[in-house]
Amino acid sequence: MTAQHPGRTLFRGGTVITLDAGHSDLATGDVLVEGSRIAAIGADLPAEGAEIIDAAGCIILPGLIDAHHHAWLGAIRRMLPDVDDLFAYIGVVAETLGAQYRPVDMHLSTRLTALACLDAGITTIIDACHNARSGEHSDAALDALESTGIRALHMVGAAMDKQASAAHLPGDLARLARRWNGDGALVRVGLFGQFNLDWWKVARGLDLRILTEFIGDLATLPPDCVALLGPHNIFNHCTRIPEEAWRRFAAAGVAITVNPRSDALFGFDGEGFAWQQAHDHGLAPALGIDLDTAFGSDMFGEMQALFGQQRTTMRHRRFRGEADAPAPITVRAVLEAATVNGARAAGLEGAIGTLAPGKQADIIMIRTDGIGVFPVGDAIGTIVQAVGRADVDAVMVAGRFRKRGGKLIDVDLAKLAAEVTASRDHLLQASGYRPGVRAAA
Repeated sequence: MTAQHPGRTLFRGGTVITLDAGHSDLATGDVLVEGSRIAAIGADLPAEGAEIIDAAGCIILPGLIDAHHHAWLGAIRRMLPDVDDLFAYIGVVAETLGAQYRPVDMHLSTRLTALACLDAGITTIIDACHNARSGEHSDAALDALESTGIRALHMVGAAMDKQASAAHLPGDLARLARRWNGDGALVRVGLFGQFNLDWWKVARGLDLRILTEFIGDLATLPPDCVALLGPHNIFNHCTRIPEEAWRRFAAAGVAITVNPRSDALFGFDGEGFAWQQAHDHGLAPALGIDLDTAFGSDMFGEMQALFGQQRTTMRHRRFRGEADAPAPITVRAVLEAATVNGARAAGLEGAIGTLAPGKQADIIMIRTDGIGVFPVGDAIGTIVQAVGRADVDAVMVAGRFRKRGGKLIDVDLAKLAAEVTASRDHLLQASGYRPGVRAAA
């Protein structure tokens, strides 16, 4: 994929939200990019030799980080918008449709998801792939991610359906790590390992991050896995898990990711509220979209859902008489969950998640002249509560524009739509599944 990569780019005269402890937000300021990194942030920066991007009337902020997303579901978007039964979902998504995936379906679905994420201002995705049916399927997904220019951590996991073989795992991880986990790589691999101690040991030997989905109604934390817990572990959902597990997680410094919309869709969460539990135990929970079988690839919906759910749950606890009920969440905390905390979950907090000199230039620019946006009162409140993908004007990953002027760069949408539709139709024909009313191709 080609994309413009000027030596110097200056975002001039925008509202700058750094989210960085060492750098203040600016009502009006500039961000200078040199190569793949941020060179300076300030007011009236020298522009010599730089391409100038007029950011007046725009908000500049770190790229959003989608900390949990099954990108391979791209071709079967919104197949199950109303599902509320996890096992009914698995029956369709894994046993029926997922079982029919060819490497080309994996490639097209992953590419579609990644491009949709970029379009919505997501510069990094933790891709939870629980359909790695073969090494060829993993190769197809990774090639797709690389082709889009997104920053990604692709978590390789066994397919969920009974027809699949996982004989190539965890052995294939070594090959994939050699190919993808070089210094400075935009796309890297990790393990989607659930509570499989032997697989965890292989992953730790390769210095890989380990993703586990943990729903307290369905699993417990095995004692033999506790000794391997550490910052390399990512636990998703974390709904209705016991206090002892939270204490273990806090002591080990694991990363926690939650999915506000899908956790509500399946009824995973309750008054315990996983985001709040993680926060109360000193952890920094990140946000993920989880799945496109019900939702779209945007973090704005997740941020709005987190804000509403936390306030509803905590105020309910307060109104029923809990004097020590947690305080209402703030829009800044929500935005940090979609940026700073996601960077930590990916193991990239030193490189991305905030705007600061020396960090990677993963930057988005939001226009504020839309009818649903202006006038801007609070910039962070506007990002969290008002804007959508149509307001994302520019997206830069490692100093390269991937979206500019409101359009993705070097993407033939008509061609992609035709290819993905053909992939979807193959999956439906091969599986015999008949969804609800769908639009004609």
